[in-house]
Amino acid sequence: MKANAQIRPEGTKEFEFTARDFERVRGLIYKRAGIALAESKQEMVYSRLARRLRATGINSFETYLDSLERHSDGAEWEAFTNALTTNLTSFFREAHHFPLLAEHLKKTKAPLEIWCSAASTGEEPYSIAITACEAFNSLTPPVRIIATDIDTNVLQTAENGIYTIDRLEKMAPERMRRFFLKGKGAQEGMVRVRPELRQMITFRQLNLLSDHWPVSGPFDVIFCRNVMIYFDKPTQGKILDRFAPMMKEDALLFAGHSENFLYASNAYKLRGKTVYELDPNRNAGGSRVRRA
Repeated sequence: MKANAQIRPEGTKEFEFTARDFERVRGLIYKRAGIALAESKQEMVYSRLARRLRATGINSFETYLDSLERHSDGAEWEAFTNALTTNLTSFFREAHHFPLLAEHLKKTKAPLEIWCSAASTGEEPYSIAITACEAFNSLTPPVRIIATDIDTNVLQTAENGIYTIDRLEKMAPERMRRFFLKGKGAQEGMVRVRPELRQMITFRQLNLLSDHWPVSGPFDVIFCRNVMIYFDKPTQGKILDRFAPMMKEDALLFAGHSENFLYASNAYKLRGKTVYELDPNRNAGGSRVRRA
């Protein structure tokens, strides 16, 4: 594809979007957030960033990207990153993880610290909180959860803890009654998480590529599910090797169903289906990319 070729489906786009523009976007989001955009994401990138052009009143991608690069710490960088972040989540997604989590919590000395490193709109950290409540049969278990995400928009949704009731359609009715409050009147069709769940969780913005993370541990559990798939293997290895010293020796690391951390770091060994624990024989520094 020529660098100045326009990426156009049938019909005419509102803004010119060239292959050079797309490559610039790929480079910027990789440097900023570690996200490796595939060639197949051209239309997604156009659709999401065209909204930013409209919002800023800029009439070309070239001008928009020039502005981003000139103002490296501007607020638009946050909007740019938010626009290109995918936030697919649900309550108790990958359900096989939660009985393992409950078992681990019950046998681990309290108080417990959990880091949910890709919190999205909050369904995952609230699922963790519900699991903790059920494990200790208490709405105030000895568990503290730090929930982080790079996307400030989804974090606001998570902090609010308000969802449409259809988000809970696969949840057992007794669990729904115990942990959610149904809206009335103008809020009919909505639910809010109980305040006890909300009080268990601290939400913070965090970029996994940042040199400084506003979390410290040591953690009993880290959830890092369905986020590493957006990073290349060297980036995965760097992040995983930063997790390791923040974990207690008996801590668990939960991954997404399509993620394999053994090919990115030698700091871990497999505990169960997409669940890892620290390898006691791990080497100092430990990062490597393994070959299948």
